[in-house]
Amino acid sequence: MSGALNESSFWILTALAGGRRHGYAIMQQIATSSGGAFTPKVTTLYAALERLTRSGAIIVDGEEIVEGRARRYFKLSDQGAQALSAEVKSMENRLKAARKVTSPMVASGVPSPGAVIA
Repeated sequence: MSGALNESSFWILTALAGGRRHGYAIMQQIATSSGGAFTPKVTTLYAALERLTRSGAIIVDGEEIVEGRARRYFKLSDQGAQALSAEVKSMENRLKAARKVTSPMVASGVPSPGAVIA
């Protein structure tokens, strides 16, 4: 993997950082981790899982049949862990830069650019 992660990839890798999971459990973990701010559609999730598997960021780690349905498990690969770590570091750097620029405005009570003033 190279470059920045899109939102789906970021949240999937984040969910798998906690351990091996199947698709529905990944969706549940994403909803919990993001505070409900990001909930991928089922088709988006499975397309992203396929893409992340092909890229080597995640690994299929077994299948089982539960109530007549196939359940495929995924886990984070070393490559995926490195990509997630790099993305988190990049996000932290962007946040740090943004805080540096906006903290004087916040401290002085000046509304941020684009703020709606009633």
